[in-house]
Amino acid sequence: MAFLPITKQEMEDRGWTQCDFVYVIGDAYVDHPSFGHAIISRVLESHGYTVGIISQPDWRSSKSIDVFGRPRLGFLVSGGNMDSMVNHYSVTKHKRKNDAFTPGGVMGKRPDYATIVYCNLIRQTYKDVPILIGGIEASLRRLAHYDYWSESMKRSILLDSQADLLMYGMGEKSIVEIADALNSGLDVRDITYIDGTVFRTETLDESLPTIVLPPYEALKASKRKYAESFKIQYGNCDPFTAKRLAEPYGKEYIVQNPSQKPLTTQEMDDVYALPYERTWHPSYTKAGGVPAIEEVKFSLVSNRGCFGACSFCALTFHQGRIIQTRSHESILAEAELMVKDKDFKGYIHDVGGPTANFRHPACEKQLSKGACGGRQCLYPTPCKNMKADHSDYIALLRKLRKIPGVKKVFVRSGIRFDYLLADKKDTFFKELVQHHISGQLKVAPEHVSDAVLARMGKPRNAVYNRFVEKYYALNKQYGMNQFLVPYLMSSHPGSTLKEAIELAEYIREMGYNPEQVQDFYPTPSTLSSVMYYTGLDPRTMEPVYVPTDPHEKAMQRALIQYRNPKNYYLVREALLAAHREDLIGSGPKCLIRAIPPRQGKPTAPPPKPMGKKPPTKKPAAKTPAKPAPKKPAPKTKRK
Repeated sequence: MAFLPITKQEMEDRGWTQCDFVYVIGDAYVDHPSFGHAIISRVLESHGYTVGIISQPDWRSSKSIDVFGRPRLGFLVSGGNMDSMVNHYSVTKHKRKNDAFTPGGVMGKRPDYATIVYCNLIRQTYKDVPILIGGIEASLRRLAHYDYWSESMKRSILLDSQADLLMYGMGEKSIVEIADALNSGLDVRDITYIDGTVFRTETLDESLPTIVLPPYEALKASKRKYAESFKIQYGNCDPFTAKRLAEPYGKEYIVQNPSQKPLTTQEMDDVYALPYERTWHPSYTKAGGVPAIEEVKFSLVSNRGCFGACSFCALTFHQGRIIQTRSHESILAEAELMVKDKDFKGYIHDVGGPTANFRHPACEKQLSKGACGGRQCLYPTPCKNMKADHSDYIALLRKLRKIPGVKKVFVRSGIRFDYLLADKKDTFFKELVQHHISGQLKVAPEHVSDAVLARMGKPRNAVYNRFVEKYYALNKQYGMNQFLVPYLMSSHPGSTLKEAIELAEYIREMGYNPEQVQDFYPTPSTLSSVMYYTGLDPRTMEPVYVPTDPHEKAMQRALIQYRNPKNYYLVREALLAAHREDLIGSGPKCLIRAIPPRQGKPTAPPPKPMGKKPPTKKPAAKTPAKPAPKKPAPKTKRK
């Protein structure tokens, strides 16, 4: 095994005079199956194609693209494992300080809108070489989309990048079909028939069923038109039922073919059995390596896809709703490799995927007829045809626990608690509590207001409460004292100050003290982002309240962390604006004190211990007042 070449000398040392493909990536080169560029390049290699890697080129110089010279078949371009704009900016559009996908975590090694910039850089030198784009950044921008960072409607990335072909989704099947077509001598402009691809054309093939979407100019002019167009796109993500989509741009069209069929278990196994080096390229060691590998080095991917279909998640557009799984043998073989790693301490950090406890399609129909177009599997309630069964996952985890050298197997990627409760057997729930939690279990209720949860596509709050009660009951039964850490989201479409305060009151009752809060981040191609931009729910075309004002968003976020003294004035302003003065004072139900806090003094009673069953009606004990300091500390400035 060896890393793929990153220099011309390394290419020549392999005896190559030219690469078939040159892969330009926005991340550091990490040869691990959790990194998209590693999978695509190794898949091509396994089919006999040669690939050279250009990682994080200097986008200010066209020479940085010319490392290997002209590729025989084409350039591959990916912005990285993460959208470059999400990588660069927080939800408040402040520049992030670190980039986990860059050696040493250094920020600034890739440009904004990296895929577009890299492609235009290539075009400066190679006018006629095919350029194929893929990865999450290209996949979610394949048609016209709302761009949060520029606050505008942007056209398909295929046009702005000047690329020839776009691969969306995971891409293993698409890239091989494209490579074979190019290798046979077919012009890239004639490769219009491959599933999971998007191309540009001046004429439509009338022999194929095609839905013509509203033209780009109409989408720019009318937010409602965009919501209507997105609804059509959302209903055409299934590989078995989707039709071609054509989006007009003047005299030409951007055409999206239906997505690729799900990988079989054997195909998934083959992908993960490729000869990955499983770490960063040695040239990064001096800089301290690539931080992103730490999250996945001792984790196991067991599945892809998600039928949870949360509104704010792009998985429906990228990986699809049909679950794809690896065999036990494949996962166990990878675990055996982990045990031999010199840095392995006996702990497998995770066994999962987008949703850890999905190990088979929601129902058998999906494998032959696809996912239902007008019905979600879990929302608003579990479908009667859904098969809620954890037996395969239980068997896998038991096998992993028995591997010599493995001390503990954790489940840290998200679990769907509504799916867990839908399983009539509670064997998995019991074993999860007994064996697979590292002190605290992270779950994602996201909110408690049923009105907001409906917009999110999440189960009603009563479902989460049932899960909480059972979780703590099982902990008590087994003599465990493990916590729950809920992920909460502020400012999602549908959330007014009323719902934000409802969430704060729930946090008070449950005794939580959230250290992290995710403010809703409008990223391309999610239902929630369409709601954010249009003020409409594209599923129903109903108007949706959207908190877009930065100050209101700051108040909603502060309410979730109302105990933090720095948030006092924002919380107070929110409560006054919502006419909830009853929550200001010294009573047990109050969120903040009536008197502004001194520096370092809490604004609310301390949270209850999270290890105990949360629901309780007893008022918090009063804390004796401390003597005032001789010199009063300055008040917290209002944000």
